[in-house]
Amino acid sequence: MAPRLIKGFLTVGGWTLLSRVLGFVRDILIARFLGTGAVAEAFFVAFSLPNMFRRFFAEGAFNMAFVPLYAKKLEADGAEADAFARDAVAGMVVILTLFSVAGIVFMPALVLAMASGFADDLRFELAVTYGRIAFPYILLISLAALVSGVLNSSGRFLAAAAAPALLNVVFVGALAVTWFAPHLLPPLASPIPELLPGRSLIWAVPLGGAVQLGLVWWAAARAGHRLLPRRRPRLTPDLKRLLIIAAPAALAGGVVQVNLLVGRQVASYFEGAVAWLNYADRLYQLPLGVVGIAIGVVLLPDLSRRVRAADTDGQRAAYSRAFEFSWLLTIPSAVALLVVPLPLVSVLFERGAFGPDDTAATAVALMIYALGLPAFVLQKVLQPLYFAREDTRRPLRYAVVSLIVNAVVAIGLAPVIGFAAAAFGTTLAAWAMVALLWRGARGMGEVAALDARARTRAWRIPLAAVTMGVVLWVTMVVLGPMFGTTWRALALAVLVGLGMLSYFGFAQAFGAVKLSELRGALRRQR
Repeated sequence: MAPRLIKGFLTVGGWTLLSRVLGFVRDILIARFLGTGAVAEAFFVAFSLPNMFRRFFAEGAFNMAFVPLYAKKLEADGAEADAFARDAVAGMVVILTLFSVAGIVFMPALVLAMASGFADDLRFELAVTYGRIAFPYILLISLAALVSGVLNSSGRFLAAAAAPALLNVVFVGALAVTWFAPHLLPPLASPIPELLPGRSLIWAVPLGGAVQLGLVWWAAARAGHRLLPRRRPRLTPDLKRLLIIAAPAALAGGVVQVNLLVGRQVASYFEGAVAWLNYADRLYQLPLGVVGIAIGVVLLPDLSRRVRAADTDGQRAAYSRAFEFSWLLTIPSAVALLVVPLPLVSVLFERGAFGPDDTAATAVALMIYALGLPAFVLQKVLQPLYFAREDTRRPLRYAVVSLIVNAVVAIGLAPVIGFAAAAFGTTLAAWAMVALLWRGARGMGEVAALDARARTRAWRIPLAAVTMGVVLWVTMVVLGPMFGTTWRALALAVLVGLGMLSYFGFAQAFGAVKLSELRGALRRQR
């Protein structure tokens, strides 16, 4: 793999890991203060609304269309590329400001669309109030994503990778203030203990978005990118091209978000299920975020440049190394989440308002999500093959199929297995999407075919992961009594540490990875 690509994966992955660790601190505190009650479920639904549209506007349609066009322009003329980015900023500000105002006005309808099981319930009133506070986050984080795309296309990954960590810093700070506020200012104490932390958390959402935007904007300015619009928004030929490419991706992104809506709707009819699924989601999002986001951020601009240069060998190498990187970290993560879900959930979340029943339900959801973890990440590897070629139509068709799979499974199984049907629907839909993306990519020829090294390692990595799973299971049995004591955090640390050491030891022994290659690539990059 090109050293630049490896360093990009490691930079983005490293900062994403830090962000996810801070996210765990945030989620531990949320579980401690909110548990799985009405305030917790209202907060999760309200926060998911801007997050859903963020993935739709920022990380979905717009980003997948903007990055390839900007990266290609950057290869030819940096000034022209930045002029294109300024026009995009102007258009985004106008469109998303109007959209945010509409969302605030029609928030009751949005909440019902997300969780109709909240109707005539305290959760509904809280979710509407919280949603109106959080919704402007869409504009802030979408602008931050655009600026991050500019930085990533220029090979500057640090600020864009670090920005998400700031949101979790703001969340942790808000909860820390909540912790001490009732003692310092008694009038702030509430008859419902969860209301004060819920209010603090929701106000942290727009504040965190502003901090993230500030960081990447400052980094772009330091790198010489002047992105402040100098004229009124107008539909230039480049923006027309952007919209033509983005339209199918927008529809595909809408389908993906409908998938999430289906899961939320099913969960909203089971008390506590929205919170259980959210906490499980946070755990499997650690490997998904570290690997999937790193690949999605780094691979798309790199492939776009190689497509422009007609570099077939470079495209194949980039795709193969991205597959290796994702497989190497995702498969052992999935095995670990399947083997030791109860200790993970118990140690991280079971305290305060989060009880043993919540632990058991969250662990069930986590195991189901773990089955789909490789598929969630492989989507990030396969989709750039299409988007780098400005092909957003086929992913749209595939997304529609995955939506049908998700709806049939989630709604059909809900009366039989309860809230777990939502997790099963998400997992099976992800595998359906991967199967379709892989089948469609075969027509691209060699650029979408794994090279000999990747094919060799594709089966060695699962072998090392399964062997690690045996080690984890035996260790969990031995340490079992410790998980019921005050030493449970130490027991989990030993379990995780031993799992990591055994996996990389087996991976090296089976030839699934060579640490010398990684060290050599980093030395060449320096």
